[in-house]
Amino acid sequence: MSRDYKERRIIVYPQYLDSRKSRSRGRRIPRKDSIPNPQVDEIVRAAESLELDPIVEEARYPRAWWEGSSRVVVRKVKSKLYTLKLIASKIRELRGLG
Repeated sequence: MSRDYKERRIIVYPQYLDSRKSRSRGRRIPRKDSIPNPQVDEIVRAAESLELDPIVEEARYPRAWWEGSSRVVVRKVKSKLYTLKLIASKIRELRGLG
């Protein structure tokens, strides 16, 4: 990620939102706010609907480098934690889980 994004954008790996992962495996938000098995395309759709200007980048999550994955760079709203919870909530809504 370019330094031009510093303080205005954050990186979102699917692991950050995954309820099946522990905190030590990469989950960043509380389990009650997280969702099972989030996909990059779901994160992009949620970020687009929240007007966070998502950009998909091909990069592996450092703690799970063997798992092929991408990441999404989005505009930050308030704090990183708040933004991640917002995206997870929108994915839950898009999935029809409430």
